[in-house]
Amino acid sequence: MRLLLLEDDVMIGEAVLDLLRAEQYAVDWVKDGDAAESALRTQHYDLVLLDLGVPRRDGLEVLRSLRARKQRMPVLIATARDSVQQRIEGLDAGADDYVLKPYDLDELLARIRALLRRAAGRAEPVYEHMGVSINPATREVSVGGQPVVLSAREWAVLEPLIARPGMVLSRAQLEEKLYSWKDEISSNAVEVYVHGLRKKLGAELIRNVRGVGYMVPKA
Repeated sequence: MRLLLLEDDVMIGEAVLDLLRAEQYAVDWVKDGDAAESALRTQHYDLVLLDLGVPRRDGLEVLRSLRARKQRMPVLIATARDSVQQRIEGLDAGADDYVLKPYDLDELLARIRALLRRAAGRAEPVYEHMGVSINPATREVSVGGQPVVLSAREWAVLEPLIARPGMVLSRAQLEEKLYSWKDEISSNAVEVYVHGLRKKLGAELIRNVRGVGYMVPKA
């Protein structure tokens, strides 16, 4: 999953960046509203973690612009603005959830997971498809009840595919889940990880759609 982090406080930004990358999210970090606006116009993100009090363009303005363009990815506001009226303003502008600074990092991760579940149309924290069970909170995967160990990159390819059975994702879309701006992209990385997943989880779980990309079939 690829996330955009808008945070101008370097200490907080570095801590959150390290946390999210340790959880195998691909993260792009920007420090002002103009940079966030540019990123959102040129990249696809699964979730935006948004501070409000940032330079050049207020986070609330970024949020309103995003929703005006009909971009529907979840937005989690993380801010020190703690008045009820400010929270109402953010939610009415299109935010999906709020967390107030200083926030607990484990709570932040739980809120991100919950928003990603909802965006995928799921309520249950653990889900199963074609005999494969995955737990996004713990990154545990099992086949027929037997645990399977996946690499971080294999997980990053599997999760968006199995979360939306029947949806075809192109190689470029899967690369977006794997890499942030500064990462070097290997030309055949997606193919390598799909091959590894088929060996571990079954040859029929991930299917090629010729000329388009990959999908997990509906049950």
